[in-house]
Amino acid sequence: MPTPAPPTLIDMELARRLAAGGVRWDPADGDRFTIPGKDLDAAVFVVAPMVVDVVRSGGRALLRFNGTVEWALDSVQQDEVIWLPSEEQVRALLGGTFRTLTATADGYRVEVEIAGVRHRAEARSVVDAYAVALLLMAEPD
Repeated sequence: MPTPAPPTLIDMELARRLAAGGVRWDPADGDRFTIPGKDLDAAVFVVAPMVVDVVRSGGRALLRFNGTVEWALDSVQQDEVIWLPSEEQVRALLGGTFRTLTATADGYRVEVEIAGVRHRAEARSVVDAYAVALLLMAEPD
Protein backbone atom coordinates (compact mmCIF):
# COMPACT_ATOMS: atom_id res chain seq x y z
CA MET A 1 0.00 0.00 0.00
CA PRO A 2 1.48 3.42 -0.93
CA THR A 3 2.40 5.85 1.83
CA PRO A 4 0.21 8.96 1.82
CA ALA A 5 1.93 12.16 0.77
CA PRO A 6 2.85 14.46 3.65
CA PRO A 7 0.55 17.45 4.02
CA THR A 8 1.47 20.72 2.39
CA LEU A 9 2.61 23.00 5.17
CA ILE A 10 1.39 26.53 5.55
CA ASP A 11 3.88 29.30 4.83
CA MET A 12 5.66 30.25 8.07
CA GLU A 13 4.97 33.98 7.65
CA LEU A 14 1.25 33.27 7.18
CA ALA A 15 1.28 31.04 10.27
CA ARG A 16 2.85 33.89 12.26
CA ARG A 17 0.25 36.35 10.93
CA LEU A 18 -2.60 34.00 11.90
CA ALA A 19 -1.21 33.75 15.42
CA ALA A 20 -0.76 37.52 15.65
CA GLY A 21 -4.30 37.95 14.30
CA GLY A 22 -5.73 36.02 17.21
CA VAL A 23 -6.39 32.62 15.61
CA ARG A 24 -6.68 30.24 18.56
CA TRP A 25 -5.26 26.74 18.61
CA ASP A 26 -6.26 23.86 20.87
CA PRO A 27 -3.36 21.39 20.39
CA ALA A 28 -4.45 17.90 19.36
CA ASP A 29 -2.84 14.72 18.05
CA GLY A 30 -1.47 15.19 14.55
CA ASP A 31 -1.09 18.97 14.80
CA ARG A 32 2.17 20.44 13.55
CA PHE A 33 4.14 23.31 15.01
CA THR A 34 7.57 24.91 15.03
CA ILE A 35 9.56 26.60 17.77
CA PRO A 36 10.92 29.99 16.72
CA GLY A 37 13.95 31.59 18.30
CA LYS A 38 15.62 28.46 19.70
CA ASP A 39 17.57 27.50 16.57
CA LEU A 40 14.64 25.21 15.71
CA ASP A 41 12.82 27.43 13.21
CA ALA A 42 13.20 24.90 10.40
CA ALA A 43 12.13 21.89 12.48
CA VAL A 44 8.50 20.81 12.30
CA PHE A 45 7.15 18.92 15.31
CA VAL A 46 4.01 16.79 15.44
CA VAL A 47 1.79 16.38 18.50
CA ALA A 48 1.66 12.64 19.16
CA PRO A 49 1.32 10.78 22.47
CA MET A 50 4.63 8.95 22.03
CA VAL A 51 6.59 12.04 20.94
CA VAL A 52 4.95 15.35 21.90
CA ASP A 53 1.94 15.30 24.17
CA VAL A 54 -0.22 18.08 25.56
CA VAL A 55 -0.48 18.70 29.30
CA ARG A 56 -3.10 21.25 30.36
CA SER A 57 -2.66 23.25 33.53
CA GLY A 58 -4.23 26.51 34.65
CA GLY A 59 -5.91 27.09 31.28
CA ARG A 60 -2.61 26.83 29.38
CA ALA A 61 -1.22 24.03 27.27
CA LEU A 62 2.30 22.70 27.78
CA LEU A 63 3.75 20.76 24.84
CA ARG A 64 5.93 18.08 26.45
CA PHE A 65 8.57 16.18 24.51
CA ASN A 66 8.90 12.50 25.38
CA GLY A 67 12.06 10.43 24.98
CA THR A 68 14.37 13.42 24.61
CA VAL A 69 17.10 12.44 27.07
CA GLU A 70 19.81 13.67 24.71
CA TRP A 71 17.99 16.91 23.98
CA ALA A 72 17.86 19.89 26.33
CA LEU A 73 14.25 20.80 25.51
CA ASP A 74 11.77 18.86 27.64
CA SER A 75 8.74 21.07 27.13
CA VAL A 76 7.60 24.40 25.75
CA GLN A 77 4.60 26.61 26.50
CA GLN A 78 1.99 26.79 23.75
CA ASP A 79 2.45 30.54 23.39
CA GLU A 80 6.13 29.96 22.49
CA VAL A 81 5.36 27.91 19.38
CA ILE A 82 3.88 28.66 15.97
CA TRP A 83 1.02 26.39 14.93
CA LEU A 84 1.21 25.13 11.35
CA PRO A 85 -2.45 24.36 10.64
CA SER A 86 -3.43 21.83 8.00
CA GLU A 87 -5.52 22.62 4.96
CA GLU A 88 -8.55 21.05 6.64
CA GLN A 89 -8.06 23.06 9.83
CA VAL A 90 -7.77 26.41 8.05
CA ARG A 91 -10.77 25.60 5.85
CA ALA A 92 -12.79 24.73 8.96
CA LEU A 93 -11.86 28.08 10.53
CA LEU A 94 -13.36 29.84 7.51
CA GLY A 95 -16.69 28.32 8.46
CA GLY A 96 -19.73 29.69 6.68
CA THR A 97 -17.77 32.50 5.01
CA PHE A 98 -16.21 30.07 2.50
CA ARG A 99 -17.70 30.23 -1.00
CA THR A 100 -15.30 28.78 -3.59
CA LEU A 101 -11.84 27.34 -4.22
CA THR A 102 -10.50 27.71 -7.76
CA ALA A 103 -7.22 26.69 -9.36
CA THR A 104 -5.43 29.57 -11.12
CA ALA A 105 -2.40 29.71 -13.39
CA ASP A 106 -0.20 30.58 -10.38
CA GLY A 107 -1.89 28.61 -7.60
CA TYR A 108 -5.31 28.90 -6.00
CA ARG A 109 -8.02 31.46 -5.32
CA VAL A 110 -10.40 31.30 -2.37
CA GLU A 111 -13.54 33.39 -2.19
CA VAL A 112 -15.16 34.19 1.13
CA GLU A 113 -18.18 36.30 1.95
CA ILE A 114 -17.82 38.64 4.91
CA ALA A 115 -20.75 40.83 5.96
CA GLY A 116 -22.38 40.33 2.56
CA VAL A 117 -19.26 41.30 0.58
CA ARG A 118 -17.22 38.78 -1.41
CA HIS A 119 -13.43 38.84 -1.00
CA ARG A 120 -10.74 36.94 -2.91
CA ALA A 121 -7.51 35.51 -1.54
CA GLU A 122 -4.79 34.02 -3.75
CA ALA A 123 -1.68 31.99 -2.97
CA ARG A 124 0.53 29.30 -4.48
CA SER A 125 -0.83 26.48 -2.28
CA VAL A 126 -4.37 25.66 -1.19
CA VAL A 127 -3.55 25.91 2.52
CA ASP A 128 -1.95 29.34 2.02
CA ALA A 129 -4.95 30.58 0.01
CA TYR A 130 -7.26 29.49 2.84
CA ALA A 131 -4.95 31.22 5.37
CA VAL A 132 -4.94 34.49 3.39
CA ALA A 133 -8.75 34.30 3.27
CA LEU A 134 -8.83 33.73 7.03
CA LEU A 135 -6.71 36.84 7.51
CA LEU A 136 -9.32 38.76 5.48
CA MET A 137 -11.90 37.85 8.10
CA ALA A 138 -9.88 39.72 10.70
CA GLU A 139 -9.26 42.76 8.50
CA PRO A 140 -11.53 42.88 5.44
CA ASP A 141 -10.48 45.55 2.93
